[in-house]
Amino acid sequence: MPCNSINISFQTISSGSKGNSSLLICDNNIFLIDVGISLKRIKNHLDSLNINLSDITGLLITHNHKDHINGLNTFIKKTNIPIFIPKEMYSSLQETTTFREDRCIYLDDNNYINSLEIELIHTSHDAPSSVGYIISYNNKSLVYITDTGYINRKYLKKIINKNIYLIESNHDEEMLMKGPYPRFLKERVISDYGHLSNKTTSRYLKEIVGKDTKYIILAHLSETNNTKEKALDELNKKNISKKIEVLIAEQDNPSKIIKI
Repeated sequence: MPCNSINISFQTISSGSKGNSSLLICDNNIFLIDVGISLKRIKNHLDSLNINLSDITGLLITHNHKDHINGLNTFIKKTNIPIFIPKEMYSSLQETTTFREDRCIYLDDNNYINSLEIELIHTSHDAPSSVGYIISYNNKSLVYITDTGYINRKYLKKIINKNIYLIESNHDEEMLMKGPYPRFLKERVISDYGHLSNKTTSRYLKEIVGKDTKYIILAHLSETNNTKEKALDELNKKNISKKIEVLIAEQDNPSKIIKI
């Protein structure tokens, strides 16, 4: 994928409760974020972009839930690509995968990797050491937040006026509460350790988008408790600038490649 005049290219490969994975390209640095789908599917997608697995700089993982690491065992066996995680996440990954510590490069809260600045956002989810990312490169920026019950105020201050936001918009609150989930699961989803609703996500975005924001990607939509229309409707209620392009990340189809 040529990007001679582009600093950051980004695409979701899959997003939802059945599996999550995204692709980030910063010139010659190519990262996958999560491998919740099969390595075969990821490889086929990369092939369509003329990218080899051997071109991948590293894998960033957000947390240890199956829909974010389902392909990790195969990824470990079939590649030598380094895996970037906070140190506290290692033991939880080791419980469910063949993960060896020598495959890890541990992340601090602030990191520099091949000219990329990667800052951790510690999310609030029922998974050990779950994180999101603020990724900056050549004065361009991406915020990646999924699977969290809320965003701590200290991080909201750090993510104002970024170029790209990928943020989960998991459920419509009314659909969830009237829907088929058992009560304990409904309570888990709406808790501080669950997922962001459309309404909460739109409220956060109203606070943080700025004049430099070009794209919003609404991600991790529930197939049972949400619709694209409801997610977009909540965002439109906040009158966020029409100059910002809004995308809906899908489970079965990659998003278009966005470039800044």
